[in-house]
Amino acid sequence: MAKATKKQALGRGLSALLKDPDNDIKSVEDKDADKVVGNIIELELESIDVNPFQPRTSFNDETLRELATSIKEIGVIQPITVRKLDFNNYQLVSGERRFRASKLAGLKSIPAYIRIANDQESLTMALVENIQRQDLDPIEIALSYQRLIDEINLTQEQLSDRVGKKRSTIANYLRLLKLDPIVQTGMRDGFISMGHGRALINIEDQQQQLDIYETIIGKSLSVRDTEKMVRSLNDKTDNGTAKSDSATSLLPKHIAKGVKDFSDYFGAKIDVKVSSKGSGKLIIPFSSEEDFKRIKKLINSED
Repeated sequence: MAKATKKQALGRGLSALLKDPDNDIKSVEDKDADKVVGNIIELELESIDVNPFQPRTSFNDETLRELATSIKEIGVIQPITVRKLDFNNYQLVSGERRFRASKLAGLKSIPAYIRIANDQESLTMALVENIQRQDLDPIEIALSYQRLIDEINLTQEQLSDRVGKKRSTIANYLRLLKLDPIVQTGMRDGFISMGHGRALINIEDQQQQLDIYETIIGKSLSVRDTEKMVRSLNDKTDNGTAKSDSATSLLPKHIAKGVKDFSDYFGAKIDVKVSSKGSGKLIIPFSSEEDFKRIKKLINSED
């Protein structure tokens, strides 16, 4: 406890540097910047603005009240992170739940790490921090991935490095954004799982997708049951006759496994046709112009 008290006192001392307008710190090169940037400093809550880049838009009122009660008892255990905007003015980068709960608890200040970051860096930090949370729904994660790709101009490979996830995992999340908005909402509200969503992606007709979605909820179908239903529909040709599975079942093991790897990589169900001589071709489906460009980027990234 003695160490914690000493650290808090140090934070209050450092915060005094930030209230001196004659020595305002605007960059890491400024005088005394090394004493402030990266250290835990006690900041007044009223000097902190919420982050407009925050990808999380909903906060559970009950859990916020529980956190506020905890903060009243033992204080803020993990500091928030802010970036300096102007003199005595900061913007929240991560820790909005702690920030909101501290206000509910009646605190006037909060421990914070100070960063000097531009808008792009702030967005990146907020999104990556948000993705690492354990309580996000799949659509929320997918939207965060998409924003990093669109607004920071990251490739899926670069995004994979940033968030520590396989590229195939990222591709699977991004594909969820192609689902009908009603299905996406159902996933966000917990009516269906990501496994259900991944199965429904293979249904291109949106009305049919919604019909299956309603069946999943009405009959409490498992992911496996949903996959079987989707597979049954996709195994029918345009004239309603069933396709033969004999060609697929006779595929060599190394090709069958390779097709699965290709499907995971491209985030799409890859079809393969093999002749009796061992030659063949791969068919990569795409659902839109944007999807075609996504697949093209994946292929070009391997050059």
